[in-house]
Amino acid sequence: MNSKPVPVDLITSKIYRIREQKVMLDRDLAHLYGVPTKALKQAVKRNIARFPDDFMFVLSRDELVFLRSQTVTSKTDRRGGVQYFPIAFTEQGVAMLSSVLNSERAIEVNIEIMKVFTRIRQCYLNSTELKQELEELKKQTNDRFQVVFETLDHLLTVEENPNAKIGFTAKEKSAAYRLK
Repeated sequence: MNSKPVPVDLITSKIYRIREQKVMLDRDLAHLYGVPTKALKQAVKRNIARFPDDFMFVLSRDELVFLRSQTVTSKTDRRGGVQYFPIAFTEQGVAMLSSVLNSERAIEVNIEIMKVFTRIRQCYLNSTELKQELEELKKQTNDRFQVVFETLDHLLTVEENPNAKIGFTAKEKSAAYRLK
């Protein structure tokens, strides 16, 4: 394992969200592995039984157009552009690639890619937990502000009506104590 490591930010920049999945494209993986895209696709075709639909899929024309609008890619014409639709590999598909390419570079790169996918998943989980905590805090804050607004409404009513009683009813006091 003496080759140069792949920077994490390079791998991260090559992970796209397509069909509600995090995927990497064949051309980007080929570049990272140091092989031509054609060689990567041939290795996959020779071992197609290892790549079910949830491991890889071919991008549709609409997905390719959308991806091209999000990134700088070549056109899909016969003058040097993309002639075949790219293959998108899910995390499991990327893991399987190291076994069909069977090179030391592929193994090294796959280890780094798997680490990045793991970090992304952990960030997502942390983000979900944070959203739940914020929703709970928001609910508690809304309840507390509701009491404040009711109190302000009560005080404004007292100022408008000089004969009104000043203070809280037993019901208002119990509501205030519950929020503590």
